[in-house]
Amino acid sequence: MGFIDVIKAKAKADKKTIVLPESMDRRTWVAAEKILKEDLANLVIIGTPEDIGAHSEGLDVSGATIINPQTYEKTQEYIDLFVELRKSKGMTPEKAKETILSDYAYYGCLMIKNGDADGMVSGACHSTANTLRPCLQVIKTKPGTKLVSAFFLMEVPDCDLGSNGTFVFADCGLNQNPNPEELAAIAVSSAESFKMLTGEEPKVAMLSHSSKGSAKHADVDKVVEATKLAKEMAPELALDGELQLDAAIVPEVGASKAPDSKVAGHANVLVFPDLDAGNIGYKLVQRLGKAEAYGPMCQGIAKPVNDLSRGCSAEDIVGVVAITAVQCQNQ
Repeated sequence: MGFIDVIKAKAKADKKTIVLPESMDRRTWVAAEKILKEDLANLVIIGTPEDIGAHSEGLDVSGATIINPQTYEKTQEYIDLFVELRKSKGMTPEKAKETILSDYAYYGCLMIKNGDADGMVSGACHSTANTLRPCLQVIKTKPGTKLVSAFFLMEVPDCDLGSNGTFVFADCGLNQNPNPEELAAIAVSSAESFKMLTGEEPKVAMLSHSSKGSAKHADVDKVVEATKLAKEMAPELALDGELQLDAAIVPEVGASKAPDSKVAGHANVLVFPDLDAGNIGYKLVQRLGKAEAYGPMCQGIAKPVNDLSRGCSAEDIVGVVAITAVQCQNQ
């Protein structure tokens, strides 16, 4: 049984209510039909009759709750809540109404904040900023969180590296050029996410173009410092760096380049030094290695809200909804 099959089984065992705000995208409806058929979650889809009719034709989504923000009985309740949450920023009832009726991600986040849903998945036709801005303004960060970051859950077929081909890649979707403190926080959060989703022990590699001092550069120094800080933050965690990618995941190379490391050659959580490396890395593995890439999943938000790549398929949405449901179970 593959990783996503295990996640789907967990999602079915304790169904959560997940909001899909992108009713204007056909992929949302194709995914909804699959999710309902597999009984993975209770779905709320936000949209007007025009959104629904234009994009759901020929699909059976009768098991979903369809909410029209223009007429739904709780819309005024959400407007009042938004005003209360943002009054220090000058939010008015008029502006709140305009915002949530034109941007369904805000509407979905307010449903979650109000206790009417457990999580949300968006981003198939909106940028990461459009997905994360509403949840940071409405749901806010998890207590004690130093940084909101994003990861991809990668499932590589016919692969015995990592955790039988399963990896967490971070940060591949949000933080452009994290400093050592931010990189350390990403590493610790990513390890927690890996363990929560897979049930296995994380082995974290702090990636670089250098392994254990083989190159000298300020970029290497950043990863070395981040490794030190992450070990101080989570001394019990199996974490090491700086490591080149092959030294991190290939046992023979790890034994050669970092013989004293307990992580080298066996890493299943890969922390990239910046967003360029992370984004390029996950897309290379996805497109050339034919891996399933679920995400970007967000970590550090008070309730699960997850982003999608705009190049995602309907099947990707199904997987991210299942993962989001499991994150909700672990709140």
